Amino acid sequence: MATNTYLSKPTGTVTSVTQTGFATSAVQARTNTAADTTVFGNTARVYSATIEDNSLTVTLFMTYAASEVYATLATLVGTQTTVVVKPTSAAVGATNPNFTLTGAYLETLPVLNATLGEISQIDITFTGGVYTAAIV
Repeated sequence: MATNTYLSKPTGTVTSVTQTGFATSAVQARTNTAADTTVFGNTARVYSATIEDNSLTVTLFMTYAASEVYATLATLVGTQTTVVVKPTSAAVGATNPNFTLTGAYLETLPVLNATLGEISQIDITFTGGVYTAAIV
């Protein structure tokens, strides 16, 4: 029988600063860019992996207090950093892997996203970086 994961307490850190209390969504993708290596005689396209192009997109409630969202992210725009996400706050293990992007680049930080009567949320995307998954 399949086991489904219900994420009620995922964790996330950016440059070792937890952003868990502000995050509402996280999507980490491991991508290996394909190169077409099809040659004469092949009857179907053939692709080979070239270089990884990983990403992590996070939706956060925007806050401006010290040590919170803006204060943590503002100095990271245009730089590389380490981001880590886990499905739960429990210890790292086979059912709770630790996903890390080391050297991930933050190109853009929306500094304001305001709508009357709504809590401000921003989406940030870290791109690139070396992907690792720790299970123990």
